Amino acid sequence: MAERSFKAEVEDLRLGDGQTFTGEGILAITKALLENGVGYVGGYQGAPISHLMDVLADAQDLMGELGVRFEANANEAAAAAMLAASVHYPIRGAVTFKGSVGVNVASDALANLASSGVNGGALVIVGEDYGEGSSIMQERSHAFAMKSQFWLLDPRPNLPSIVKAVGDGFELSEATNTPVMLMVRIRSCHVTGSFATRDNKRPPLTVREALSDPRRDFSRVVLPPMSYAHEQDKIKNRWPAAQRFITEHGLNELFGPADGKVGIVLQGGMYNGVIRALQRLGLANLHGDTDVPLYVMNVTYPIADQEFLKFCKDKKSVLIVEEGQPEFIEQGLSTILLRAGLPVKLHGKDTFPMAGEYTGQVMLEAIGAFLRQNAPDLLPAQVLAPNAAAPAIPDLSKTVPIRPPGFCTGCPERPIFAAMKLVEKELGRHQITADIGCHLFATLPPFEIGGSTMGYGLGPASNAAFDGGGERRPISIVGDGGFWHNGLSSSIGNMVFNKSDGVAIIVDNYYSAATGGQDVLSSRADNPTKSTHHPISRALKGIGVPWIRQIDRTYDVARMRDTLREALTTDAPGPRVIVASSECMLNRQRREKPLAAKAIKDGARVEVPRFGVDEAICTGDHACIRLSGCPSLGLKRLDDPLRDDPVASIDQSCVGCGNCGEVADAAVLCPSFYRADVIHNPGGAEGWWARMTARVIGWLMNRRAAGRLSFDGEAA
Repeated sequence: MAERSFKAEVEDLRLGDGQTFTGEGILAITKALLENGVGYVGGYQGAPISHLMDVLADAQDLMGELGVRFEANANEAAAAAMLAASVHYPIRGAVTFKGSVGVNVASDALANLASSGVNGGALVIVGEDYGEGSSIMQERSHAFAMKSQFWLLDPRPNLPSIVKAVGDGFELSEATNTPVMLMVRIRSCHVTGSFATRDNKRPPLTVREALSDPRRDFSRVVLPPMSYAHEQDKIKNRWPAAQRFITEHGLNELFGPADGKVGIVLQGGMYNGVIRALQRLGLANLHGDTDVPLYVMNVTYPIADQEFLKFCKDKKSVLIVEEGQPEFIEQGLSTILLRAGLPVKLHGKDTFPMAGEYTGQVMLEAIGAFLRQNAPDLLPAQVLAPNAAAPAIPDLSKTVPIRPPGFCTGCPERPIFAAMKLVEKELGRHQITADIGCHLFATLPPFEIGGSTMGYGLGPASNAAFDGGGERRPISIVGDGGFWHNGLSSSIGNMVFNKSDGVAIIVDNYYSAATGGQDVLSSRADNPTKSTHHPISRALKGIGVPWIRQIDRTYDVARMRDTLREALTTDAPGPRVIVASSECMLNRQRREKPLAAKAIKDGARVEVPRFGVDEAICTGDHACIRLSGCPSLGLKRLDDPLRDDPVASIDQSCVGCGNCGEVADAAVLCPSFYRADVIHNPGGAEGWWARMTARVIGWLMNRRAAGRLSFDGEAA
């Protein structure tokens, strides 16, 4: 059950010649693939590249009509390997996954693909989420493109440019027998606009048809001596061919006056930010017309040397706008200028910050500083004058509390870590490694469990150095998405083979949940196009794990605690694996809430559980909050002058999972939690009973109030 459905939007992918598509960039990419005769599409759905895999999954019917094969690959390596279909056959293929980490996972297949070269166009759509929108370490895919000779496209972030880049990418790939990376940033995926559509094109040769006429070419096998010939082919033939194609087909763009004493060279993806900065400096209008010459590199690798030198001719200074580090483009352009002997002063990371996202303010300050130094006559007087009236940015660090990211309300992973804290209290602290996924939030307050993560599915492998037997057994975490990604072999298989003494907890929430709720092999839902219902425990048995415990309700904190304690103290041979299963609450609510709302509207009887805290019993020590951390569990101050400390309180965002009460019970905290079932559309007997109960309670409350001592000067 994906986080977002595109069933309605994908109908616009059927638009043909003479029509106009309006929507998001992520849909425009899919439309462009179909218009350019793609033969097969794949990717890793657990990679957050802004819903592209969800769009493709929802468009399967249309792709099937066109003879396009769609594959939801097990991981990025499997997706990249799929492009082997374009090595021998003139079939266009495209795969997609997240930026630098996805490229790293796929590096073996991508390096072989780049070495052998391709016959059909091969496109790798990389979700480059560098900057504040990223969920991972800050790296770029540019280095891999340079290392393995992939041509790298970075189009301007508007729909016509993105659509054109898809077609250009396929043609460039075929013209140079080289795979191409198309880099799309988060903002490119979600930018909205329109473009003129073309008819969708059935691939000239489908993968099904290719099976009837198998082909092979010994020269494309990546083994010596062919691999040595591949390197020579890259440098002597493919690279010059790419530079010619880029120049002859105008893949890069020029804006502004034909000449000038200064100019700006920029990545295509930086275009909107640069134009906005120039607008704020009074050097560009709302239509993008600029007074400063711009050289927009929609292809950032390889660099078209002669095209760049032509732009720099007769210029005094040029500014390079390259987001991220190292400054690969700036270094390359510096070398080209030095070898050509042009007396052009190159600015880049001396003006822009070396690292960090180039936000609007960063862009404005850096471009403004460059122009003030090298072309002050271009700037209006009010821009040249210092703005003394600019307000100071207040320091809110001591006023606004830090709010670390955490689990959703009702998340079934929260009780797992509450149980781990209880065991830690009994047995002491253990060496714990984390993994990629929602469960990584456990490293933050209030749990603060685990302190390292080495990669998706590598949680248990990260503890391998501590698996030789010690006073306390190491504990590692991996999610179901990471388990199927590569954790089965790289982590659990590694533990079995090396006779690990450690404990692994597999957090099974039924989906690749952190990236939108896509199904995985062990999902419990029926999927018409994918095979599900394959238990993780069965796979564990298949590779020889001797000690397995399956827990099908993680909210049972006491059982989680006891099972973990057993795993850490048993004499049974290891490794020991606990599969902790409960459905992701976010996906569950997406499914159940609309059904409940419809049932209530239709007059059906519906029970909705609600939890609360009895204020008279709560002691105010807040231990329940420290062991739960649920967003719906907060603090409330009482009007009672004898009680200064706030008590625990549950707000209306509660989804009724019961974790707070389970934690209080397992930790032997105060019994202040209660459950109340809210009944919508009750029957006649239930209504009568509710009225009678309210009368009795009201009578008892009034009687108690009548005998209570009053301080207002009047007799009670």
